[in-house]
Amino acid sequence: MALTAGIVGLPNVGKSTLFNAITKAGAEAANYPFATIDPNVGIVEVPDNRLNKLTELVSPKKTVPTTFEFTDIAGIVKGASKGEGLGNKFLSHIRQVDAICHVTRCFEDENITHVEGRVDPLDDIATINLELILADLESVEKRIGRVEKMAKQKDKEAVAEFNVLTKLKEGFLNDKPARALDFNEEESKIVRNLFLLTNKPVLYVANVSEEDVASPDSNKYVQQVKELAAEEGSEVIVVCARAEEEIAELDDADKAEFLEALGIEESGLDKLIRSAYSLLGLATYFTAGVQEVRAWTFRKGMKAPECAGIIHTDFERGFIRAEVVSYDDLVEYGSEHAAKEAGKVRLEGKEYVMKDGDVVHFRFNV
Repeated sequence: MALTAGIVGLPNVGKSTLFNAITKAGAEAANYPFATIDPNVGIVEVPDNRLNKLTELVSPKKTVPTTFEFTDIAGIVKGASKGEGLGNKFLSHIRQVDAICHVTRCFEDENITHVEGRVDPLDDIATINLELILADLESVEKRIGRVEKMAKQKDKEAVAEFNVLTKLKEGFLNDKPARALDFNEEESKIVRNLFLLTNKPVLYVANVSEEDVASPDSNKYVQQVKELAAEEGSEVIVVCARAEEEIAELDDADKAEFLEALGIEESGLDKLIRSAYSLLGLATYFTAGVQEVRAWTFRKGMKAPECAGIIHTDFERGFIRAEVVSYDDLVEYGSEHAAKEAGKVRLEGKEYVMKDGDVVHFRFNV
């Protein structure tokens, strides 16, 4: 699955520090705007305790997690939609990602410059949303100019698109992103084909200090972001990017000790990766044998032959059936043989819609 989430925010909110922690890639995190000019792309493993449990049950020669891609995009400033601060380049990078991880600064630190001279996450979010809306408004207005003439000639498809474009323009003029507008199924197809920046799903990442990471609800800025996200139907993940960068360099034992010292049970980055993965409608199925236990990413709603094709195109082309057992059943019975005796292993055909946590053997013939 070649899907990616872009890390977006104003300069100096902690984007590159967060990216360093995620990928250990060492992206420059300097204390001035535009330290990151070209986007950095990194591949991360998706944390999944189910994979560890399957490894215990099967004892394979190797275990392979599934992965997910993040892109660190340089900071946007006011006027980006008009080219300010290398805005055109940054907006084009956002256009290439499938979801947005919007990092907001929720900590005070006089040693770290804020591009606007103050800490105000809601204003920061509004700044970026407005620039993305303005960029989309420009795209929609250009499209209206091309479609309107055909719509006046009663071309059915042109009329449908013109109505959607008009609705989008009205929403943008009222500072509403495309994802906040209501469309029916047919209209939504038209919107998707416009590849708008504000139609991308958003996950808010509240970057706090180490002092607040164990009790983020006491942080007034985090509360503000959560209230905004609740209105949009979005999710908020709280992290301390600086601490996460340190955690990323530790082995498992030291990591557990560090997390305990911070007063938290799980890394914020693990939550972020899983949430971004889910935001894009992704799920995981497993293959499990003595040679390899492996996690595979698929889009929710995909059928068994398509999922087989993720492993190899021959698997999809020659698909016969899928032998499937749910992860929970496999763990409950302790082995595939025991699960099969209990009638928990199913034979599924070409119309079977794969489910998150399926453990599967694909049968094929080419």
